[in-house]
Amino acid sequence: MVRGLLVASGLALALSASVPVVAAPSRAPETTQASFEASLHPQSGDISVSDARAVLHLGKDYYFLPADDAKRVLTQVWGNPPDSVSDVLGLILPAGKTAFDNVWGAVVTFEDTGHVSDADAGSQDYAAVLKNAQDGAEASNAARREAGYPAVHLVGWAQPPSYDGTHHALIWARNLAFDGGKVNSLNYDVRTLGRTGALSLNMVSDMNSLPKVRTAAKTLSERVAFVPGATYADYDASIDKTAEYGLAGLVAAGVGAAAVKKLGLLAIILAFGKKFFVLVIAAVAAGGRYLFGRIGKPKDPDLI
Repeated sequence: MVRGLLVASGLALALSASVPVVAAPSRAPETTQASFEASLHPQSGDISVSDARAVLHLGKDYYFLPADDAKRVLTQVWGNPPDSVSDVLGLILPAGKTAFDNVWGAVVTFEDTGHVSDADAGSQDYAAVLKNAQDGAEASNAARREAGYPAVHLVGWAQPPSYDGTHHALIWARNLAFDGGKVNSLNYDVRTLGRTGALSLNMVSDMNSLPKVRTAAKTLSERVAFVPGATYADYDASIDKTAEYGLAGLVAAGVGAAAVKKLGLLAIILAFGKKFFVLVIAAVAAGGRYLFGRIGKPKDPDLI
């Protein structure tokens, strides 16, 4: 493995900032769902994400929930631990769908990585990155089982990493299998590079939804734009921080063992079918307590 990949794999634990995005649960009781939805503030059109110095051109195809709403959805509806959503800037959902539907959602964050060079975009060995990530995931499975979670296996790329030089967007997707799961999980990452970091869209669904999520990921990657002064072309090597890795390092940080084990409770639940979703939303309605059912209560929240 080339030195760059070795450095990148070492950065996976330190730099992984994958938000534990999860697919939505089954319907909550109608009164609970209606009151929750009424409290949200959906936005469409051109959305300013000031903390990332970026604009999302969503049009009418998607809508955006601002940070506070997004965090409530991720924790109260989708069951993610509160401390896992502190950096969330928003959530994108398809028009006409709600957080209670069985649909993907794209969690928006900004990664202050420094400027990531794309100079070697055509020469990256993503097969080596995948093998390294697979080894890391398998090595962490003993701890997962000890904590009461099923082992997770990185089956391979659901979409190999690809880079769009026009939009400076890097897209990849993982096919993940959980022991005893009914269907493999799909985890999509879209990173749009800017002057000092990357805007991240993280999406989780199941492999049956691959065509729809692939289309959405590609579309959204073309609808992210940094404001003047924060674009990729605005980078000034004399004053701006520069990342110590390239595109392969960015992917490695997003698929390493730390990222795999922090997929979130409902990413695990997704693999076991919708029946378990009812238990989770019932727990939320009853007071926000997490139900772990047959998976069991974890001994270490970092293993979620």
